[in-house]
Amino acid sequence: MTTTKQRPGWHPERLRERREAHGLSLEAAGECLREVAERAELRLAANFQTIWSHENGNVYPGPHYRRAYCLLYQATEPDLGFRLPLPSEQAGASDVLPVPTPTTNPVVTEEAAAAIAIGLNQVTDAGQRHGQADGEVLKSRVVSAWRGRMLTDGVKNPILVLVGGYAGSGKTEFARFLGDVTGWAFLDKDSLTRRLVERLLVSLGGDPHDRHTDLYMNEIRPLEYKCLMDTANDNIDCGISTILTAPFIAELNDEAWMSRLTNRCKAKGMDVAAIWVRCDTESMREYIEFRDAPRDAWKLANWDTYVQGIDTEHAPPGVHLTIDNRHGAAVSIADQTREALRKLLG
Repeated sequence: MTTTKQRPGWHPERLRERREAHGLSLEAAGECLREVAERAELRLAANFQTIWSHENGNVYPGPHYRRAYCLLYQATEPDLGFRLPLPSEQAGASDVLPVPTPTTNPVVTEEAAAAIAIGLNQVTDAGQRHGQADGEVLKSRVVSAWRGRMLTDGVKNPILVLVGGYAGSGKTEFARFLGDVTGWAFLDKDSLTRRLVERLLVSLGGDPHDRHTDLYMNEIRPLEYKCLMDTANDNIDCGISTILTAPFIAELNDEAWMSRLTNRCKAKGMDVAAIWVRCDTESMREYIEFRDAPRDAWKLANWDTYVQGIDTEHAPPGVHLTIDNRHGAAVSIADQTREALRKLLG
């Protein structure tokens, strides 16, 4: 839970209105939220006192609570009064994601594919300046991968997808969603390298949680990315479609790096696509505080300095598709898409 402060668009009374419209008591709403959270792997206790505090505006719900409320009430954050809507959310909840009716008819696969396509279109940043055509191709491949899992493999070449973004932007959540939908292999830089990085930093006389000094940037970071890309190369050699998630800030801004990667993959008969997950600084800070990872301590202690060095308005030039996750909107849509598929397919 997040301490109370003035937040544009926050109308806590809407939560109570939604709960009452669903005929739920505080205790029943808590039980439903816990069930939703378990399915979506969200961390929350959801007791009636907490829900009461949210509904009365005493406490602003944290990121996992907001995601759970959206799933429970099948609504967006603006619908539930958490914040002002983004331009893509002006249409209203009924237009965001249709939930197909469960059926045994084969057409269910196409209904599910349509739900995924709508979700991807909803979170695409309409203001991205380049790569629009490549982005549309990538989204089509995600939907085709879904069809391929249900029917046959509809894509000739395997693909390597890079999902980048700043700390706390939601890149890992979105990459996991792509993995859920496509069945492509998922590799996260931190999961692959964190323990080795921490031990190496200590052995070099540094702080195991350092992610900002010259020691880390010059000696450790290049090795992290080499480990990630070496692992990806193993999959490339085997023709396995793979999703990589890491900040990729320097890499996506380096045309020569992207060109080398693309050429290497092309020689193996593999395509390459890059996704940038865009987010606002307030939401990034909220998520970083929420996950409470020691490696983020410097960023939080020097937040103003940190944000001066990042660009939240524009994606790097090597990106094919920009995902708009300002205020967690894309992650919320991903949650609802998963829920729609769960209801459809059982």
